[in-house]
Amino acid sequence: MFNKDPQKNLMPTQNPEVRNKNFDEVALGYTKEQAVSEANRCLNCKNKPCVSGCPVCIDIPAFIQKIQLKDFEKAYEVIAATSSLPAVCGRVCPQETQCEQNCVRGIKGEPVAIGRLERFVSDLHSQNGDAKATDRPNQNGKKVAVIGSGPSGLTCASDLAKKGYDVTVFEALHVPGGVLTYGIPEFRLPKAIVAKEINGLKNLGVKIKTNIVIGKTTSVDELFADGYEAVFIGSGAGLPRFMGIPGENLNGVYSANEFLTRVNLMKAYKEDSATPVQKGKKVAVVGGGNVAMDAARCAKRLGAETVYIVYRRSENELPARAEEVEHAKEEGILFKTLTNPVEILPDENYFVSGMRCVEMTLGEPDESGRKKPVIKDGSEFILDVDCVIMSIGTSPNPLLKSTTKGLKTQPFGGIVADDKTGQTSREGVFAGGDAVTGAATVILAMGAGKNSAAAIDEYLKNRK
Repeated sequence: MFNKDPQKNLMPTQNPEVRNKNFDEVALGYTKEQAVSEANRCLNCKNKPCVSGCPVCIDIPAFIQKIQLKDFEKAYEVIAATSSLPAVCGRVCPQETQCEQNCVRGIKGEPVAIGRLERFVSDLHSQNGDAKATDRPNQNGKKVAVIGSGPSGLTCASDLAKKGYDVTVFEALHVPGGVLTYGIPEFRLPKAIVAKEINGLKNLGVKIKTNIVIGKTTSVDELFADGYEAVFIGSGAGLPRFMGIPGENLNGVYSANEFLTRVNLMKAYKEDSATPVQKGKKVAVVGGGNVAMDAARCAKRLGAETVYIVYRRSENELPARAEEVEHAKEEGILFKTLTNPVEILPDENYFVSGMRCVEMTLGEPDESGRKKPVIKDGSEFILDVDCVIMSIGTSPNPLLKSTTKGLKTQPFGGIVADDKTGQTSREGVFAGGDAVTGAATVILAMGAGKNSAAAIDEYLKNRK
């Protein structure tokens, strides 16, 4: 029965005053009744405008139609036909700027909650014990190496394994998953879900080797010498950026990368953690993206009394997802927009004792098209904080460039690669995701991995 409600079914969540003290998942997921009700809002458009907004081209109306029929396992199969990480995408993909942005229901109300429905069918599939085991495809005898086990690498590995390739993924850290494991907090993406998705790849025959840093432990040249006929680089963008202001080397100043890695991968929130972080009482997170929201919300859960998001533009320009901003506000995060740090102040022991800031106004648009922040005269003030987390972006690590012959890179460090195929300047070497574009979204990295898998397949089929 068609649902005329212009609003989405609300996503059940933990109470903000409870969840900001634990690392359990915030969003609780739809019930079957809620999922069917939401699916019944879909118009099943023949031209499928939502699909054009999906980087991995999921047949969205088809899977939603299966939910309408309460054939939830078939709905999962539709998604899994093109997406290697459906339970992940249902949680962290920015649907509001992609598939849902094109939804016809969004013209006179809210779009269909495509992401929430994807999460629902993926979780139900998992709860039912992954009912249908995946048959391993026949091997074609060709080996491919994948560098990095983040979303682009896992997607590329999955698609190639399904085509019969012998795929090995090389991961620098001791746990696979890349940014899904070290970057996104447990309360947004439980690590058990990431592990389960990775186990699905292993069931396809994908081998994952951890603690191997390509460029140090071994090189791209050595991979080819070992019999790999193609290499995909999906090593991400894990090199943090800083502002270059005085005081960034003080105790209590972190990059968001380090802070989140310690919290998410090394469980710094536990009392017996081997790699604890300084649990500041008054924390400033500089930046306005999803990573900044993650860091701020983690700091709150670690016991901070006050947590600020310090961002130089207005709230309208925040690059973070609207849902993440809303959740952060509900959990008590304070937003100091139109504010920019100019110095981090030390105490007598070289710990953070405050942050000197200036107020900003927005001027004419800059090269990015956004209004340029300009310092307001006489606006300097001291923000009372004892911990600062810098979340102003990351760039690809230069290690691969310096150790791989013939690999061209862009001025910011990203690998030069074809937009459609991922082919780099080095024959047989392909690249995608944040290693090429710089920090972007999980789903865009997955789309790049999928495109490169198809290109690698074509390359190896035609290789003499």
